Amino acid sequence: MNLTDTKDKEILHSILSTIDEGIHAVDANGVTIFYNHVAAKLDGVEGEEVLGKHVLDVFPSLTVETSTLLKVIHTGKPIHNQHQSYYNIRGVLIDTVNTTLPITVDGEIVGAVEIAKDLTRIKQLSEKLLDLQAKVEPAASQSKSPKGESGARYRFIDIITSDHTFKELKEKAAKVAQTSSPILIYGETGTGKELFVQAIHNASPRKTEPFIAQNCAAIPSSLLEGILFGTAKGSYTGATDRPGLFEIANGGTLFLDEINSMPLDIQAKLLRVLENGLIRRVGGTKENPVNVRIIAAMNEPAEKCIEEKTLRSDLYYRLNVVNLDIPPLRERKGDIAILVEHFVRKYNFQFGKLVTQISEEVLDLFNAYTWPGNVRELEHAIESAMNVMDGHNITIDHIPQHIAGCNNADSRRSDDTRLMPLREALMETERNLITEALRKTDGNIQRAAKLLNIPRQTLQYKMTKIHD
Repeated sequence: MNLTDTKDKEILHSILSTIDEGIHAVDANGVTIFYNHVAAKLDGVEGEEVLGKHVLDVFPSLTVETSTLLKVIHTGKPIHNQHQSYYNIRGVLIDTVNTTLPITVDGEIVGAVEIAKDLTRIKQLSEKLLDLQAKVEPAASQSKSPKGESGARYRFIDIITSDHTFKELKEKAAKVAQTSSPILIYGETGTGKELFVQAIHNASPRKTEPFIAQNCAAIPSSLLEGILFGTAKGSYTGATDRPGLFEIANGGTLFLDEINSMPLDIQAKLLRVLENGLIRRVGGTKENPVNVRIIAAMNEPAEKCIEEKTLRSDLYYRLNVVNLDIPPLRERKGDIAILVEHFVRKYNFQFGKLVTQISEEVLDLFNAYTWPGNVRELEHAIESAMNVMDGHNITIDHIPQHIAGCNNADSRRSDDTRLMPLREALMETERNLITEALRKTDGNIQRAAKLLNIPRQTLQYKMTKIHD
């Protein structure tokens, strides 16, 4: 495209203006040559206040060293997903995550362009939540209530099962609730990991103390460190002294879900807290003691996360003092009927209905279905059916199509009696392969791992699972 052509310039300008992210371009001297309305909205200024002006004139809190645009012009190297805090000309604090790229013509840097995503609102909401928790949790910890006003609602009595293995898991969880050792929970999405975590807290000596849950994948990585460990005044532009979740949960339980989503450098800080019980706020120098029980959860196997380098092996070994492996619903089909009954009672109450029957066709379908979303998916199926039905009987016509479409339930259920469940078959095959590899290498784990083409630590982990 020839940008000297007026029409082409207008088309390009129109395209860039319609993109739903802030775009800010400057020439080689740092003077703004393009600035779309989204960027103006993020920065809290008008476009005419920025166009034709030098970056540092419009954002006086920045410097040549801290401006991502000026840095890219100087180095010629792109900057990806950089968290930046700065004040605009009206003194308003702006928080963004920027990707900044050099603009080159014939090998010469003629400017830089920045694509910005707004973090200001997310950060304000996160900080308001922390402030609210900081005010509420001390009061909750004084209530000494056996019903879990600490923030945890569920108890072991709320975990419904008739499955022998699942009952044993509940008994194990009730025992470990009495200690303060870290716990690592593995379970597919929807199996009820947080249900177990809350029940453990409410059965523990910490039940009247704070219970805090944080999904590590739900907060941008640039904010997660401050959310967990707190911030010290002056650690970045606009930073204030603010407690993190460790301090808010002091004396109680901190539940970290999807811990493998946590950046590795923050995992290292978490490991240090687990080792010495001390936290240091972001930008601070003082270390403060905390007494917090850590329960972490993952919906992917730990050995897979270690292999893919989303989980530090040293953190895994420190967290895995107690391991709870929650089976998926397809491995405890005997619980489907009692769970359906429970959810029908729940939504009868919520919706003011009186459903009393589930057709045999529906129960057959439910027993044949594999439930990739586990108990949560089953609950949503019942909730969906009770939203659209009239009368007192749930039939196949009321079931969500993605489940109802899995017909021929009888033949599938018949096939189930002839085939070993996939998970059991895979475990048996894995056990046989590991046993054979160890036999061929005379028990040498390093050589056996090489023979199986897996890391040594993964083999060690699998061996402990085999002998559990």
